[in-house]
Amino acid sequence: MALTGLAIYKNLPKTNCGDCNFPTCMAFAMQLAAKKASLDQCPHVSEEAKAVLAEASAPPMRLVKIGKNGNGLEVGQETVLFRHQEKFHHPAGVAVRLKDSLTDEELNKEIEEISSLKFMRVGEEIGINLIAVEHTTSQPQEYAQLVEKVKNKSNFPLILITPQVKVMEAALEVSSQDNPLIYAANKENFREMAALAKKYKCPLCVEAEKLEELAELTEEIKKIGIEDLILSVKSGKSIDILQKLTCLRRLTLEKKFRPLGYPTLVFTDEEEPFQEVAQAATYICKYGSIVVIEGRKKWQLLPMLTVRQNIYTDPQVPNAVEAKLYEIGQVTPDSPIIVTTNFSLTYFTVEGEVANSKVPTYISVVETEGLGVLNAYAGDKWSAEKIGRTLETQKVKDKITHNSVIIPGLVAVFRAELEDDFGWKVLVGPEEAARIPTFLKKEWKAG
Repeated sequence: MALTGLAIYKNLPKTNCGDCNFPTCMAFAMQLAAKKASLDQCPHVSEEAKAVLAEASAPPMRLVKIGKNGNGLEVGQETVLFRHQEKFHHPAGVAVRLKDSLTDEELNKEIEEISSLKFMRVGEEIGINLIAVEHTTSQPQEYAQLVEKVKNKSNFPLILITPQVKVMEAALEVSSQDNPLIYAANKENFREMAALAKKYKCPLCVEAEKLEELAELTEEIKKIGIEDLILSVKSGKSIDILQKLTCLRRLTLEKKFRPLGYPTLVFTDEEEPFQEVAQAATYICKYGSIVVIEGRKKWQLLPMLTVRQNIYTDPQVPNAVEAKLYEIGQVTPDSPIIVTTNFSLTYFTVEGEVANSKVPTYISVVETEGLGVLNAYAGDKWSAEKIGRTLETQKVKDKITHNSVIIPGLVAVFRAELEDDFGWKVLVGPEEAARIPTFLKKEWKAG
């Protein structure tokens, strides 16, 4: 179990030197117990104390990396149960499952399709993270050949799925340099699988139906010398898996129960495509670190990836873009000017519709502390005066030959002040971004 602040304090130098950036050793001890500081911040702690405090200084959930270099995926090391408490740190990985029954032609087609599963949303590229290669019927060398082909044809880290030790070793011989995830060790084969993980220095997934059994297996595997573990709970129903995932997170973070302090992996099992999307999105929210899916159509992937992107943003930091003048297309001095806020979703929605219109346009983004149009207005974060000052700061009039500016229809109230105090001819644009293309094509006139 984790040490208390007082127990940690007893092992510190007690000099109150402040070198750890805390005023006293007791204050540092309390922060260390709360996982808000690390032991290496104290330059004077003894080696004996480091050994005693190792548990207290380690995060409650281990960070595990799959793959190497720029394509690697890190999961785990979460610190809170609920996103509003702080934030979730390492986005859940999404893996697409391939089976070893594929022909070469089918394999090439599948990898090409999987590699295209990327989307741009609010300025960020989102997509899948791993490919899970499942052994079903092939011989060890045939499976190894398939794994090697997938490794060479794609840039994704791999999950190797087979309970057979000989098959797994054959696959690791051709892929271990890329640090794949071994799936899975269970009560029948854990010693052999752990030996492979140790030999090839790869992370290992541990599978069991009961949490007690998982805890026992992780303790035995740690004795063999394997620390990079991922947990997989087996169950026939989604609600049972969800309950177990929640219990794992609570035991890890609230009880500091080290045998279960690892990231998790879960498979979808819904055959109906829409249900699989809903199931995967549920596991991403609570609390799957890696979700392995069957579906690979873009309409299936985008909703669950959008959920992941939203869940793993920092709720305490506004999702904002830089407040500046943006140029969409090949703008000219006759191009229109649209004003909007710096809330990311607002800006990228407006940008997308402007791009769809094919009308080269300036977008003047006003600093509103990451709030959308109505929220910024209600919170007094933007006003006609602020828009006018922003247009002056961005030197918009130096770039155009007309005197017209377009404001959102939801804040038409700004029109009179912008015209009277700043000399602009104000056009009230549509309330919905979807109407921007029609507005620019049919109603925009430079004045």
